[in-house]
Amino acid sequence: MAVLPIRIMGDPVLHSPASRVDEITDEIRTLVADMFETMDAAPGVGLAAPQVGVGLRIFTYTYEDDEGQPWRGVVINPELWIRPLEPGYPDPDEESEGCLSFPGERFPLRRSESALLTGVDLEGQPVRIEVSGWRARILQHEFDHLDGVLYVDRLDEEDSRIVAKIAKKRKWGKPGASWMPGVGDIDA
Repeated sequence: MAVLPIRIMGDPVLHSPASRVDEITDEIRTLVADMFETMDAAPGVGLAAPQVGVGLRIFTYTYEDDEGQPWRGVVINPELWIRPLEPGYPDPDEESEGCLSFPGERFPLRRSESALLTGVDLEGQPVRIEVSGWRARILQHEFDHLDGVLYVDRLDEEDSRIVAKIAKKRKWGKPGASWMPGVGDIDA
């Protein structure tokens, strides 16, 4: 297994819809193992294949709830259903999220409180996940990556201006910008 470089917001693979996985091969299994290692090293609660430069509809996730119960897996070719968003502005304390492709920053973003996700696992077996709260947020965030959408693309106008300033200052708006978990430096 290997830790992979994580792509930063300017990389084109992050802004393009990912392709379906036609067959679960040894290469796909290796990619998923590397994604788990990268996600854990970052550390993150999810990682989509486009974030490591691979334009395929795959993501990994991990989360430990308040009772210490682990929730971990991989979904290939997911489909997502969500309830309509509650109207209003997101609560900055309860609804902020970050992203490994825009590291070190968090912004408030309203997400649906619940989600239903289907797909297949690494063995090709059907997966059905119905969750609420942070788990629903994680699924929505990672699913967005597969459609070429970063969470910063969904922010309000004021936060979008802040994101643009940060990206410009850090020179993240160009293809190939990445960072290695565990190393700390961003190669922009």
